[in-house]
Amino acid sequence: MNRILMCYPGGRHKALTLSYDDGRSADRRLVEMFNRNGLKGTFHLNAGLLGEGDRIAAEEVQALYAGHEVSAHTLTHPTIARCPNEQIVHEVMEDRRLLEKLVGYPVRGMSYPNGSHSRRIRDLLPGLGIEYARVVPSTGQFGLPEDWLQWQPTCHHNHNLTELAETFVGLHKKQYLYLMYVWGHSYEFDNDGNWERMEQFCAFAGGRDDVWYATNLEIVEYAGAYERLKFSASLDFVFNPTAASVWLDVNGQIVEVKGGEQKRLGQAEG
Repeated sequence: MNRILMCYPGGRHKALTLSYDDGRSADRRLVEMFNRNGLKGTFHLNAGLLGEGDRIAAEEVQALYAGHEVSAHTLTHPTIARCPNEQIVHEVMEDRRLLEKLVGYPVRGMSYPNGSHSRRIRDLLPGLGIEYARVVPSTGQFGLPEDWLQWQPTCHHNHNLTELAETFVGLHKKQYLYLMYVWGHSYEFDNDGNWERMEQFCAFAGGRDDVWYATNLEIVEYAGAYERLKFSASLDFVFNPTAASVWLDVNGQIVEVKGGEQKRLGQAEG
């Protein structure tokens, strides 16, 4: 029987994603840094607060975050675990509606404002079109989440970023699938006077052929496409019912299964 493992696009076994909240003016410098080093980020915005203080203005959102992902962070950033369901629905749906009007694509994820969430809230989110949500507690590890609505990052950028990046870059065992997820707020670099930390991280972690640089949603979508593959009982062929390619390691060989394709996999025995 064939031995099959999920891979990231191109047959890679490592992925890197970044996640930044609140849409403050320091995002401009951070986005430029990501673009220069080939990294991709997800930016969680409060549509009801755009343009207030030093927050990015609504008319700048589409151009600034082009090539990255704009995601929800609720309309006005309340501590939602203290809010009634009706308010939560309004905060999420209005944030989505206004952001989608700016960027022109469905907003399908979020980060919890103030890290506030509960089982009640998580149960609401799929019906509100939210497919993933990032929490605050970090793992210090490099795995995919068991629950996309309680997606724990690897680290905040102020917590062992350099050491974790060095570990991540050195990971080479291809029997595992690794994901490094960094989160924070761009204004913290101004407050802490440590922009050089992110400059060094982006230069070190970016531009590597064995790493897939992806937004939060791209990772969710890809994992979903893999889960929707239809394998034969003998594992000698597979059908991909989605529109996206999925890559597999089949007996040590990298195989691309294109969207809508049924593909024979190696030489199965028995």
